Amino acid sequence: MLDPRPPSPAIRRTARPGLVRSAIALLAILLTIWAQWGSTPSASVFANEWVRDFFVRLQASKAPEPRILVVDIDEASLAKLGPWPWPRDRLAELVETLLTHYSARAVALDIVLPKPSEGQGDQRLALLAQHGPLVLAQMFDYNFGRPEPVRDGQPAGASTRYPGGQVQAAGYIANHPGLAQARHVGNIGFIPDADGALRRVPLMTTLEGQHYPALALAIVNCCQGGGALALPNTGLMRVAYKRDWSAYTVVSAADILDQAIDPASAAGRLVLVGSSSLGIGDRVITPFHGDRPGLGVQAAALSTLLDQQAGLAPTPWPGRLLGVLFAIIVTLGASYAFPRLSATWSVGLLGGASVLWLALAYVISPHDPDFSTTGPLATNLFLLTFAVPYHWQLSQRKSRYLLDTLRLYVAPKVVEQLMRSDVKDPLKPRLLDVTTLIADMEGYTTHVESLPVEEAARLTRDFLDCLTAPVIDQQGTLDKYTGDGLVAFWGAPLPIEHHADLALDAAHEILRRVAGLSAERCLNGHPPLRVRIGIESGRAMAGDFGTSFRSIYTAVGDSVNTASRLEQAARDFSHDIIIGTGTVERARRHRFIVLGERILRGKEKPITLYTLDLSMAPALPIPPAPRITQGITPASSSNSMDDAA
Repeated sequence: MLDPRPPSPAIRRTARPGLVRSAIALLAILLTIWAQWGSTPSASVFANEWVRDFFVRLQASKAPEPRILVVDIDEASLAKLGPWPWPRDRLAELVETLLTHYSARAVALDIVLPKPSEGQGDQRLALLAQHGPLVLAQMFDYNFGRPEPVRDGQPAGASTRYPGGQVQAAGYIANHPGLAQARHVGNIGFIPDADGALRRVPLMTTLEGQHYPALALAIVNCCQGGGALALPNTGLMRVAYKRDWSAYTVVSAADILDQAIDPASAAGRLVLVGSSSLGIGDRVITPFHGDRPGLGVQAAALSTLLDQQAGLAPTPWPGRLLGVLFAIIVTLGASYAFPRLSATWSVGLLGGASVLWLALAYVISPHDPDFSTTGPLATNLFLLTFAVPYHWQLSQRKSRYLLDTLRLYVAPKVVEQLMRSDVKDPLKPRLLDVTTLIADMEGYTTHVESLPVEEAARLTRDFLDCLTAPVIDQQGTLDKYTGDGLVAFWGAPLPIEHHADLALDAAHEILRRVAGLSAERCLNGHPPLRVRIGIESGRAMAGDFGTSFRSIYTAVGDSVNTASRLEQAARDFSHDIIIGTGTVERARRHRFIVLGERILRGKEKPITLYTLDLSMAPALPIPPAPRITQGITPASSSNSMDDAA
């Protein structure tokens, strides 16, 4: 028959932790998924870009870049040839020298010329830009928060269609109309990240339906040849930054004009002309340093595109999927391990997982420029913040539940000693020296068969109160109730030096309490009560025994069985307490009366039986019968050991 009662609170509590654990695990995984696909590329979510910058510095190569030559209008050039801006004739001469004397493959100016100048310099530059491998620069503005968009000069180098993504521009600073017919023009405008660092460049910019390439892309399209480049769908390309500024071949513009360097050192290279001078102010923040020339970003972007075109870029890996997979593995592993580990080990597990992920992210980062290096770390931090404390709370609740359960069987003083002891698992079965006391009401069936159910239940509770209180008061462990009796033992779960004497004290007190209850009942016309007690000491296995369906803390062994036989033998004696030789040998404060030898059921040899010499004990007043009938409810409702007696 199905039990119509609602589930107990304990059952409801066991269902709730599973739901909470599942919710924590799901949120932890969703955190990594959001970090991989939900965050904007320009935001350093969970310090992702800081970690990437650290990886960039570790992975940076000191090998020189042989394909690029940087011509720097540096402080020495300004000191020798005059302050900026230089005459256009000088710029034209610099470009012509690079293309003719030094046989450069192409020259790109990281300089915008929005205003025309006097002389032939602009015309010479215009002819070189129309007919030679010269790439001019223009700068697009991506700030839509200005009251009036910046519009200076005339943009050039536009195309109506271009594969890949584009970035919308709000304004521009372009060259003057005299240079608008240039065949190759590239954008040098930047979109810094939230922390001001330049990690990405817009490869394609769109403005009023026209598309404009970045300076590095314009150089590759102009003069490098090779296969087509696959542009990112977002229009933004993460700069690989394989080399810092010091790894590029940088020569002074004054040395180029003086033809002071070996022509072979520049032949066949792509040349970037710009300035690192502090006075010109083209300084930016990069993953390497907080103050680097903007010309260095253009060089790094050009190196990145050249590697992609030559097939030298790292093979693409699905970094986002790998990050989510790692987060799932860690979350599932934590869900399995946390209930089985202490909080310290759980924290150590997450710490180890974080270190492992950082090592993997270090390897993956060159292969996937867009995945979040810190998404799984956010998952680990979430688990540390919520899962570890929650499982610790569950562990504490389980410990409290175990402690409360132990208090049902073990005297409070013993529980306090257990809490102060270093016993890791007090319920684990151990072989201990114990004294077992088994008590039972003689003729239980005869006493209750003529009583109404309520009075029979009251008699049972009152009788069990008389048995239980002395056991607990004398530091005993309550094993179980046997309907109208109980089984208790001393010496477990913690060893007690005088466990035999404590059991005998409890037996003496039981006699007094039962006598008081019996006297009260006799006054009401009921027959007297008699309790039978068997006590024996010896080695027994005490601990938590049971199955997956039910568990109980009990003691098993020959001395326990002997105590049961002694309790049954009391029906043949006028004495209420029958004691075995093991208890007599261990007792120090009590005297005994020898009852003779007897072969107990299940024994092959006779043993000597004893009873407690109550004449040597001080006279104790008979306590009044208990008036409270809401005592301890029996844990089991088996029949009396001797209903027929």
